[in-house]
Amino acid sequence: MLAETGASVFVSDAGQIDRNTTDLFDAHGINWESGVHTASALNCEAMVLSPGVPTEAAIVQEAISIQRSVLSEIEVAFRHCAADIVAITGSNGKTTTTTLTGHILEYATRDTSRHVFVAGNIGAAFSDIALTAGPQDVVVLEVSSFQLDHIRLFRPRVSVILNITPDHLDRYGGDFHAYASSKLRVYENQRTDDVLVVNGDDELLRDITTTTDGPRRLTISLREEVAEGGFLAGDEMIIRVNNKEMRMPTEDLPLRGRHNLYNSLAAAVAARAMEVRSDVIRESIASFQGVPHRLEFVRELDGVRYYNDSKATNVNAVWYALESFTEPIVLIAGGRDKGNDYSSLRQLVRRRVRTLIALGESAEEIEAELGPEASRAVRVDSMDAAVQTARIVAEEGDVVLLSPACASFDMFENYEHRGDTFKKLVGSL
Repeated sequence: MLAETGASVFVSDAGQIDRNTTDLFDAHGINWESGVHTASALNCEAMVLSPGVPTEAAIVQEAISIQRSVLSEIEVAFRHCAADIVAITGSNGKTTTTTLTGHILEYATRDTSRHVFVAGNIGAAFSDIALTAGPQDVVVLEVSSFQLDHIRLFRPRVSVILNITPDHLDRYGGDFHAYASSKLRVYENQRTDDVLVVNGDDELLRDITTTTDGPRRLTISLREEVAEGGFLAGDEMIIRVNNKEMRMPTEDLPLRGRHNLYNSLAAAVAARAMEVRSDVIRESIASFQGVPHRLEFVRELDGVRYYNDSKATNVNAVWYALESFTEPIVLIAGGRDKGNDYSSLRQLVRRRVRTLIALGESAEEIEAELGPEASRAVRVDSMDAAVQTARIVAEEGDVVLLSPACASFDMFENYEHRGDTFKKLVGSL
C-alpha cells in the first residue's frame, strides 16, 4: 500500500521472508532485509509495525529512543482509507462479531453499489484493502490490542468493545491494566457523531463514560434493559437505536451459547448504528453460519459430536465454550500458555467435563490445575493421540471439544493449523 502511494519503503524482518514475497518486493522496487534487523531499519521517518512485533523489541525501542515515529499498520491504513469503519475489539468473540457484522452489512448492500470489506485481524490486512475502499463503502475491522498499541489518528465510525478479560499478558509484562488500556484505545479519537458499543455486563466496561465531545454510547446487556443499545428480555433479543425498536426471538439465532447472544447483540446494534433496517438484520442473522474454528461442528460419530474451538486461545473463551453445552464433555486443552489462570474453569469442568485430555507445553499445568475437577484426566503428546484418546473414552451422547485455552505455537503454525489438523483427524476416524 505505501509503495503504491509513492512512499519509499524498506522492509526489515528478523525472520526469513519467503522467495515469492521477496520477488514481489523486487518487482515493486522495495528494498528489504531478512533474518536480521540492521541500522538500515532505523533510516526512516516512520516505523510501521506488524502486529507480531512487540513494542519491547530492541529495534522498536531504538527507534523510539531516536524519536522516530512508531505506528501500527491499521493507523497507516486508516490515513489512506476513505470508507466508513466499524472496528470491533475484545478479548473474546471479536472474530464471530466481526464476521457477523460484515455478513449483515453485505446482506444490506447486496443490491447496491456499496461494497463491504471485512479485514484487520481476520482475513486480509487493512492495508491490503484501504486504497480500494471508496467513500461509499464500509470496512469492518477486527482489531487486536497489538494493532491498537501504536495508533494516533485511527477513528472508526462505530467502535465495539465486547469484553476485556486477561489475555496476552505475556506481551504486556503480566500487566492486565496495560492490556486493557490498549483495548480501550479503539474509541479514543471518536467524536460526537460516532458511536461506541460496549458490553454493560463486563465489569471493566460498565463504568466507561465518554466526554462531552466523545462518541455516543450504546450498551448491550443480557442482564438488564437498556435505554439505547440491545438487551435480552425473556426469549427475545431487543435492539433500541435511533428511536426504533427491533425484536428477534432467540430461537431464530443460529449460534449456540450465551456468549453468542452478546456477539449477536453487538453486531445488530452496530448494524443499526450504520442505519441497516431491522428486517434486514433479522434475515441476515438468521442465515449466518458462524466462523471456522469457533465452536465449529465437525461431525457426529457413534452418537458423539465433535466440535473445533481452536480459536479459544484464552481461559475466558474456554469458559464460554463449556457453558454452551449441557452434554458431558471430553475436553482437549493445552498449548503455549500466555500467563493463564485456570481457576475460573474449575467449577464448569467439575460439572461438565467427563474427561480432560491435556497436550502441549502447558499439559502438565492444565492437568494439575483442572485434572482433579474432571472425572478422568490424561496427558498426551500429540493431536493425533488426543483425538484417538477422545474416540476411546467418549460415550454416546458426549461432546468432544477442542478448546485449548492456549496459543498454538508450541505445535502448530497458528490456531487455524491446529483446528484444521483436529478436523482432519476427526474426519479420518
